[in-house]
Amino acid sequence: MKKNLGFKELLAIAIGGMVGGGIFTILGISVSMVGALAPFAIALGGVVAWFAAYAYVKLGVYYKDEGATYSFFKRTYPSSHMAASFIGWYTIFGYISTLALYAYTFSSYAISGFDFAQNELIRKIIAVGIIAIFALINLWSVKGMGEIEDVMVYAKLAILFVISMVLIYFAKVDFYTFSTMMQEDLNTTPILSILIVSSVTFVAYEGFQLVINAVNEMENPDKNIPRAIYSAIVLVAFIYFIIALSAVLAIPAEDLIQNKESALATGAGDIMGNLGQNLVIFGAVLATSSAINGTLFGSSRQMARISDDGYLPKIVSIRKNNIPKYAIITMSMVASLLIAVGGLRLILEFGSITFLLVSLLMSIANFKIRKKTQSSLLITLISIGGLAMGTVLILYYEFQSNPEQLLFIGVLYIVLTLGAWGYAKVRD
Repeated sequence: MKKNLGFKELLAIAIGGMVGGGIFTILGISVSMVGALAPFAIALGGVVAWFAAYAYVKLGVYYKDEGATYSFFKRTYPSSHMAASFIGWYTIFGYISTLALYAYTFSSYAISGFDFAQNELIRKIIAVGIIAIFALINLWSVKGMGEIEDVMVYAKLAILFVISMVLIYFAKVDFYTFSTMMQEDLNTTPILSILIVSSVTFVAYEGFQLVINAVNEMENPDKNIPRAIYSAIVLVAFIYFIIALSAVLAIPAEDLIQNKESALATGAGDIMGNLGQNLVIFGAVLATSSAINGTLFGSSRQMARISDDGYLPKIVSIRKNNIPKYAIITMSMVASLLIAVGGLRLILEFGSITFLLVSLLMSIANFKIRKKTQSSLLITLISIGGLAMGTVLILYYEFQSNPEQLLFIGVLYIVLTLGAWGYAKVRD
């Protein structure tokens, strides 16, 4: 089989999977909790992501299995159908929630300049429509998907860089004043709040593992898996830091908090008029588009792999020209259903909790076979401790800020658990 994906395409998939709706939705929350420290707290989320990625890279190079998260856990604990089924279901529905998040954010920005921008029905219809478009692209061809992803990712990075530089140029706060603000916030902000922001930010870094889902279509996995994932995390952390810094310097804190995911567009519009607002909108549309494309590509292959093993309906595993067409269709339909019945914040928080928990389980699996994967004991233990703390912190934040939503997320997990349990019992 011809290998269509080199380092450039894999880097684009990783960055495309990460730089999606997350950075546009976390700014307001971050500033409300830690003020001028938000850029640093968001960048700290990249450190959490790096430790999560360590296990994925080691396991990915060792197993070379497109099933990634699911397959790594299943092959590390081969005698437990229950463990394989549970992590398979949780991981896939985590991806579905992020797919819905990206589509919802795409729609919010795409219609933000129109009179019907606040019409929830229109917003959801457009979100479902953009998922359908990228489902068709992924059903078309692997190489076509990779080439489109290249164009979208590198174009959006250029636009986000321009936006950041323009916001810094027109900044209302100079760097001396900013340093004073930061010192004041350091004196008054609890360390716990900074750590919570870093945990909530984790969803904005989720997506790097999509590289591993393409192992059957990539050149030189031993070299390209670590290169693509680590490079992407460093680049994305830097991008997020610059975007957050420019936003804090140029846009009043109260506007960032009030306008939430559209804060960048609103702030750029206040500074540069329609040109600035449209530039941000275009950047957000590109960012979310490539995230939808990359997420659908990688996670559909993992879903097909889970179905191959009998933990999802068998039809999902059917492929044509190595493309898991029914997995792509199924993920698109379930994500569309989640958009129809859920809200933006629910989707965001469910994804954050799920991927922190799944990353913790990956680090535990890597610890078990650390000698086989040639992993550092120290780094592995730090990863387990950091991800465990992040999971507890985000649950604590949800309990404090929105206990009703935490209850609803709990109900979702009960439903997923019952489904996973049912398929595991069939296999026993």
